[in-house]
Amino acid sequence: MAVLIVINIGTLVGMHPEGTWALKGTELCDLPRLENAWLLSHDDIISGFGSMDKLPEHFVNVKTIDAKGGFVFPSWCDSHTHIVFAASREEEFAMKIAGKSYEEIAAAGGGILNSARKLQLASEEELFESASLRLQDMIMQGTGAVEIKSGYGLTTESELKMLRVIRRLKESSPVMIRASFLAAHAYPPEYKNNHHGYIKLITEEMLPKIADEGLADYMDVFCEKGFFSVDETDQLLQEAAKYDLAPKIHANQLSISGGVEVGIKNLAISVDHLEATDEQVIANLINTNTIATLLPSCSFYLNIPYANARGLIQADIPVAIASDYNPGSTPSGNMNFVVSLACLKLKMQPEEAINAATINGAAAMELSEQMGSLQLYKKASYFVTRPMPSLAFLPYSFGQSQITTVVLNGEIQ
Repeated sequence: MAVLIVINIGTLVGMHPEGTWALKGTELCDLPRLENAWLLSHDDIISGFGSMDKLPEHFVNVKTIDAKGGFVFPSWCDSHTHIVFAASREEEFAMKIAGKSYEEIAAAGGGILNSARKLQLASEEELFESASLRLQDMIMQGTGAVEIKSGYGLTTESELKMLRVIRRLKESSPVMIRASFLAAHAYPPEYKNNHHGYIKLITEEMLPKIADEGLADYMDVFCEKGFFSVDETDQLLQEAAKYDLAPKIHANQLSISGGVEVGIKNLAISVDHLEATDEQVIANLINTNTIATLLPSCSFYLNIPYANARGLIQADIPVAIASDYNPGSTPSGNMNFVVSLACLKLKMQPEEAINAATINGAAAMELSEQMGSLQLYKKASYFVTRPMPSLAFLPYSFGQSQITTVVLNGEIQ
């Protein structure tokens, strides 16, 4: 049995009580800490923690990490990414700088359809190799669980290709991975005026094949003006439910689209984006189990409004934050920067942002029993930082990594 102990931890962070699913309202500021601590794991499971004055002894074959006064945080849980793609889109970056809007770039042949054209030409092996490199970067930035979406295929063959790549990443990576089927990301050009035909392709051809191979955990739909309507989204989610694919919705990114409400109706695990959110949307989310997943680095990159995190938190709605790593609107999977943006732009306190990126991010992937906090019998997945003057220094020092060591499943990466 492999035994790993971290000693001389300046501050151990995130030992939430057993059974904690997600935090909301004032709970989101509750981030348990222990000074001058140790953390022990056997194989891939946390088996103990405590203060250094009660350090256990007499271990056999123990491997030791000396934190030298640094902090130890649970791994980031990034519940919204699109890291399987064929090529970057920096040509659109220049268009954006010149003042073109997201919609104008899409109309000029950019956007999701640009990625779809490139992905359809790429082999599964090429996609796997490039996504593996991105995932490795995310690991070294502290991420230990990630949800990955398809949606750049837009044909049966290419959507299956993407999902098979995600399955390979699950099998080969120490990161815990959830897969979302997102063929309803945009209408392919040949279906621009035949929405019924594309929805039929998804429901009658793609979904049965995906279910037969067990390739997805969730069904996602981009419910937005110019993409998929509320009625189309509802139809797709109801069909996906027949295959036990729970919903996760792209909602209210560019407008108040009705995506939140159709997500709630279909018992969505999360509704993601919410850059456009009014009081009615917030009211509709109250007393549901749907998590509001906010993506501040998308707002940063596209220069669009930031989500109303304070309004959602004050309404006791569980809030998670995620990277939205993708080639078009958020070409970064650095969750440390996401946490900093949550503080700077969403006006979340450091404790709130860290909880939103850990325990609530885990809940948005239905992984709360295994990830998101440093609790007995959960996965031994965490990262060690340099010594820092306080917890707030982590988001304060944006753009500079404080991480010295990453451990996933009890193994040093």
